[in-house]
Amino acid sequence: MTDAFMARAIDLAVENVKSGQGGPFAAVIVKDGRIVGEGANAVTQMNDPTAHGEIMAIRAACKNLGAFDLAGCEIHTSCEPCPMCLCAIYWARLDRIYCACTAADAAAAGFEDAAFYDQLRKTADARQIPMTILLREQGRAAFRAWQEKTDKIPY
Repeated sequence: MTDAFMARAIDLAVENVKSGQGGPFAAVIVKDGRIVGEGANAVTQMNDPTAHGEIMAIRAACKNLGAFDLAGCEIHTSCEPCPMCLCAIYWARLDRIYCACTAADAAAAGFEDAAFYDQLRKTADARQIPMTILLREQGRAAFRAWQEKTDKIPY
């Protein structure tokens, strides 16, 4: 059955390109043998750089399941996830990732994630986009409020 889910992700990616809706990336999320969320790249359509296929599928699955935790689910994606999508998959606690293509395949088509991986390996002060810490003590008030909250929903 895994092949059928991957075929669906690939079909969504191809359809997305042919329709002019976005890039050649799509994903489906499966739980207990059924698709609970699917999505295709909508970066240019939505003017949203986070609207990658995996992110869209995660959003749909969370909405459909009424949960932010997708443990017990698997993702079938048309290509190896970029750093952002990989982190989202971990945050969503998906059990497994299936990919049709590799990052090298994406790079050959003009989608290069290597620069992002390189930036992540650097210390914050050595990255291309400068990061400055401001009002740290005041900012910690939010963390203190979280730690003191007795009815919080951990995630």
